[in-house]
Amino acid sequence: MKLSAPVPLSLHPAAVYLHTLSPGSVITMKQSLDVMARLLTEGDCDAMTLDWAKLRYHHTATIRRELKQRYSATTTNKMLCALRRVLEEALRLDLMEAADYAKAVDLAAVKGKKRLRGRALTSDEISALMSVCVNDLSPLGVRDTALMGILRGTGLRRAELVALEVSDFASEGGVLEVRGGKGDKDRTVYLPESVIGLVEGWLEVRGEFSGALLCPIQKGGRIEQRHLNPDAVLKIVKKRALQAGIESFSPHDFRRTFCSDLLDAGVDLVTVQKLAGHASPETTAKYDRRGEETKKRAVQCLTLTDNLNR
Repeated sequence: MKLSAPVPLSLHPAAVYLHTLSPGSVITMKQSLDVMARLLTEGDCDAMTLDWAKLRYHHTATIRRELKQRYSATTTNKMLCALRRVLEEALRLDLMEAADYAKAVDLAAVKGKKRLRGRALTSDEISALMSVCVNDLSPLGVRDTALMGILRGTGLRRAELVALEVSDFASEGGVLEVRGGKGDKDRTVYLPESVIGLVEGWLEVRGEFSGALLCPIQKGGRIEQRHLNPDAVLKIVKKRALQAGIESFSPHDFRRTFCSDLLDAGVDLVTVQKLAGHASPETTAKYDRRGEETKKRAVQCLTLTDNLNR
């Protein structure tokens, strides 16, 4: 199973597959491939040392069985998707026979209980969160106020947020250009009027140098001229949630809140899909966290004929 000798990256199916992904996805999918390689070889190989072209159906079936026992259905299926993509590259590179490939990827999706992940934040929680940031008059507070405002007002993914450059923001109209989002797609989003001023306030503190819109800040208040990393956003959100006295949440919950609130405001599904940068309206629908109250209000729009009340 182990490669007898290193091969050029251009001929390595895992490397070729990873090269097709956006920077934000590479780390996650590389870790998935590492896990599968170790499962199959009892820790002897990782993604780059396993000879993926030698995998046959009994190998991939074993991987599926082991993943199903260890991970949720969603995670397992995501990892199996990466496995199929790597074997597809092995086929394209003429490293596998078509018949072997077809059998190896013939794996049924793992079914699980479809429980919605994450939650939507309430308006009170958002107010409390923004208050603790606004009341922190340090450069950290000004930056975090802008960061929270952007997450709330655009629903950006963490990787998209930290990749923003100063040149991507236009105060006229509150335009943000999101470059290289999921699927390596660009899109334009718009900040609410109330958030534009928060970003402008941060830029005054940040200074006029080009580069990252949101930057790390040292303990002494010195602003570093580089991008935040996605993990830093998670830490910032958790820290501010603790200070605000609200239930812990993830940055992605801002995204769920963004989609839910727009849908609740009557914005059509396709428009919300485009703003969120989803591939399809079906994906956007999964972010809807409006709950039973919205369904209850919706049916009140229905009317019956007057003569039923006579």
